[in-house]
Amino acid sequence: MLEVKDLHVYYGGIHALQGISISVPEGSVVTLLGANGAGKTTTLRTIMGLVRPRVGEITYRGRPIVGLRPSRIVRLGIVMCPEGRRIFPDLTVWENLLMGCYARTDTEIERDLEWVFSLFPRLKERRRQAGGTLSGGEQQMLAVARALMAKPTLLLLDEPSLGLAPVLITELYNAFRQIHQEGRTILLVEQNARAALSIAEYGYVLETGRIVTEGPKDELVSSDLVKAYLGIG
Repeated sequence: MLEVKDLHVYYGGIHALQGISISVPEGSVVTLLGANGAGKTTTLRTIMGLVRPRVGEITYRGRPIVGLRPSRIVRLGIVMCPEGRRIFPDLTVWENLLMGCYARTDTEIERDLEWVFSLFPRLKERRRQAGGTLSGGEQQMLAVARALMAKPTLLLLDEPSLGLAPVLITELYNAFRQIHQEGRTILLVEQNARAALSIAEYGYVLETGRIVTEGPKDELVSSDLVKAYLGIG
């Protein structure tokens, strides 16, 4: 579904991504793992058209997307749930969810609202509440639900477990499993390797703008490098 080849990104004189290549097959869950500053978020922002690469190719279902506007990329079916949630704090939960539908012209919005409420029942209970008054975990649920309301075929999740208590991480990842079962392809960026590898089928480990190892989930879990670097196992 998504192919990233030899991606080089610079921020001024800083070489942030140094030849990143990743593949996300349709129907899969793929994770990008690494510490803060490794280049994970930059990779997602480049896929979304928010950052322009100096070198490299990105194709989505065989179509080049480098140079497309982010709004066009969303309409193609790629949607990102950003790090830090970035909900609209003064809008209600309901209004935040409707903001996710801005590019849609179909007639299934009501059905999808009920679906995200089934994934996150607390959002239905708080649908008239301002987003900024929700707890951190509830705001993360709202950010994911808002991204889902854009009806993605490829969902990019950037550090969804960051700052959350273990019980909320478990709840959130249970929802990700359901989202995947509904047919969504997921590219998941995480520092929390244990959580990410609980659902991902394949993973890449980034360090200072380079991929230092990659492989199927079972290989990564048993890798001494991954255990030492990411503290799992």
